Amino acid sequence: MLPKLNTAAVAAVTTLSIALGAASPAAAWGQREQDTLKGAVGALVLKAIIDDARRDRAPIYHEAPAPIYHPAPIYRADPVPQHPRYDHGHSKPKAQSIYHTPVARAFNSYSRAERRLIQRRLAHWGYYRGGIDGAFGPGTYSAVLAYARDQGQGRNLGTTAGAFGIYDGLIY
Repeated sequence: MLPKLNTAAVAAVTTLSIALGAASPAAAWGQREQDTLKGAVGALVLKAIIDDARRDRAPIYHEAPAPIYHPAPIYRADPVPQHPRYDHGHSKPKAQSIYHTPVARAFNSYSRAERRLIQRRLAHWGYYRGGIDGAFGPGTYSAVLAYARDQGQGRNLGTTAGAFGIYDGLIY
């Protein structure tokens, strides 16, 4: 306790000596100025005492709770019952629109500049004969199919990832 008291006492004496030394020419000041100076000196002394008390206090450490690990979930596809369908020869297979294929979805995810670059490269190699507008249509679809088939990648167009691979090969 004695070192704390000495430190606080030294700080208080130093502060008072500075304040009194600065206050001597201020004898001509009014009562408000002198009260302001006393308040400032008191605040400095109080701050020194509080800082000394905080410096000697031991830090408080809290232990973190132990982590709780759960097993990873296992996802299984539910078996879908397949019911037999009878075709009496009257129904025609429904054709999928080219605008809903993985090729179209992948193409439309690129920026307009990249789509135009894909069309420009296909036109340069003779696969595309339409306007370089960045829009997906039958001309772009046919050109991509022909290009992928000639590159030996025709089977990859059944997935969006495969279509991205074809387009990235054209861009980069």
